[in-house]
Amino acid sequence: MRHQRVTGILRDICAWGVVLLFMFPLFWWVLASFKPYSAIFSTTPVFFDFEPTLDNYRVTLLGYSRVELAFERGGVGGTTGGSWSYYAVPSIIQSVVVAVGSTALAVTIASFAAYALARLRFNGQHHFVFWVLAQRMMPPIAVAIPLFFIFRDLGLRDTLLGLILAHTLINLPLAVLLLKSFFEDVPRELDEAALIDGASRFQCFRLVALPLVRTGIAATAVLCFIFSWTEFLISLQLTTSIRTIPVKISTFVTSTGTEWGFITALGSAALVPCFLFILAVQRHLVRGLTLGSLKD
Repeated sequence: MRHQRVTGILRDICAWGVVLLFMFPLFWWVLASFKPYSAIFSTTPVFFDFEPTLDNYRVTLLGYSRVELAFERGGVGGTTGGSWSYYAVPSIIQSVVVAVGSTALAVTIASFAAYALARLRFNGQHHFVFWVLAQRMMPPIAVAIPLFFIFRDLGLRDTLLGLILAHTLINLPLAVLLLKSFFEDVPRELDEAALIDGASRFQCFRLVALPLVRTGIAATAVLCFIFSWTEFLISLQLTTSIRTIPVKISTFVTSTGTEWGFITALGSAALVPCFLFILAVQRHLVRGLTLGSLKD
């Protein structure tokens, strides 16, 4: 009994150690967002031996002039520049619209496709599933240039709709494969019973199968949202005036210096929408991620 207790304590200590190890970079990132410019570039490690400041957030989220704050507080950033080039609230709003829109569209389309792949049989089905998987393995740089010309000719370049469609295309293969495995865990006998009772195939999908895989849909939606939220290359290629958060952060790296204070402030603020989205679906998330791991 004592041996089991000691083993449990050691296991908990190791688990906490791993968690703290992986959380330390995030802690350091958020801590740096409250540091003045001089503390960020201090030659000696600085943990808490500095005066916290909200100036980095005031510039990126409230639109304060970083030049005026530099004179008032003894230096906010390392270079000169205006305030609006660092104002990032429009980028956060645009990222939320694109991520939510592409996630909803990808999950909706993938639900129909995954149900069809899980329930219907047709020639070449396995080859089609492999082709869907291959689309996810394809590096985005391989389609960036063709996608640019296609969206330009369709008038979708530098539009929120175009970016939503592009992110939907990126997330669709993963969403289809995940939801297919979830639908396959729903017993076919339920669909057959509904068909015998006079339900159509669409009613079987909407009234029988879909409610049973809502946990899987929640898990798929979280992954699609995160992938869209952090996507950089396609967003950079297809937009000019629209700037999602990853693209906006890249503009803080200039030929005269890197504004690490503003980068960490915007990066820390960008964690909040992801956290809220995951919090909204957390009730289904754990079960959705483990659904299909056990077979009867």
